[in-house]
Amino acid sequence: MENIIKHFEKYLPLDDKEKEALTSRLTKRKIKRKQYILQEDDVCKYFTYVVEGCFKMYGVDNSGKEHNLLFVAEDDWVADIDSLHKEKPSKLYIEAIEPSTILQLSKGDLWYLFTNYPKFDRNFRVIIEDKYIELQNRLLQTFSTTANERYESFLEQYPNLSNRLPNTQIASYLGITPEFLSKIRNERISK
Repeated sequence: MENIIKHFEKYLPLDDKEKEALTSRLTKRKIKRKQYILQEDDVCKYFTYVVEGCFKMYGVDNSGKEHNLLFVAEDDWVADIDSLHKEKPSKLYIEAIEPSTILQLSKGDLWYLFTNYPKFDRNFRVIIEDKYIELQNRLLQTFSTTANERYESFLEQYPNLSNRLPNTQIASYLGITPEFLSKIRNERISK
């Protein structure tokens, strides 16, 4: 629980009542590699904080091909916000890439924190705004940058993940083939 308290205190310091309110509403889970915390057609019920490990959020097209939207590792949050807020079936998957430890906060508990402890409303607003900016920038890069530039941006955004993720996952995120990613990596090494 210490990690999540430090995480929130990057935004606004929490007093003892706020810390207790938060920690009493969190559920800790151990997740195995390749285990889902959300699958397509399920309703997202939790905001999930990653204590340790790594997840990918992705969609699958009509031909069965995965398209990675984002990666989430230690000290970060993941949820299908559309499904969570509208209580509708998700179009996405959230899957563990590594064995992981997570803390989950249900929608009801989240609303309780927002209503009774205004700092959480502010903190989550900043967290969600940061994720929105991240996805907005990623979408813009998809339209306006080369694969090399997208890979450089990936390395900046996820500096600790390039050695933890298989080429297939990174390539899916970048919208290129694993073979082309290998070529980009080899060119970087030879420079």
